[in-house]
Amino acid sequence: MTAHFSSPHENVLQLGLREGMKVGDFGAGSGHYTRVAAAIVGHGGKAYAIDVQEDILKHLKLNSHEHHQRIIEAIWGDIEKLGGTHLREASLDAVILANTIFQINNRDGLIGEIKRVLKPGGKFMLIDWAGSYGGMGPTPERVVTEHDAEALFINNGFHKVKSFRAGPHHYGVIFTSP
Repeated sequence: MTAHFSSPHENVLQLGLREGMKVGDFGAGSGHYTRVAAAIVGHGGKAYAIDVQEDILKHLKLNSHEHHQRIIEAIWGDIEKLGGTHLREASLDAVILANTIFQINNRDGLIGEIKRVLKPGGKFMLIDWAGSYGGMGPTPERVVTEHDAEALFINNGFHKVKSFRAGPHHYGVIFTSP
């Protein structure tokens, strides 16, 4: 990990996960957050890595520590539509959305799906780029500011718990579901 990126391990600790919890990593990509979550929730828990890119998910599982392979479940799904993650309603204790919101076109669909899969009072952690850094992160017009991101989720019934610095170029916000 280079110094200018956020630290999945430190950021996930902000979420307060415990042994046995079920966590969804929405837009998991290469699975840095999934693997950290899997290490915390352990064999009594589950870490679901959800992404639309099927090839990435195959690598994610292969590149995971053998102890974590049974905890991680890779799901080829669409986080932007209701039912798109194929997870049961109110089945997750927490959802992680890291470096993904700037890529989302259907924000209503995403919010609906996060609400659908989270247990009442479940935690939702949003981490994203604080700006555009000349080739690193999103293009300037795709940046979703911390203020806009907070407003988006608060206006949809989520409660803000806290915000934190998720790295030199990232912000982090933790919410609880309605």
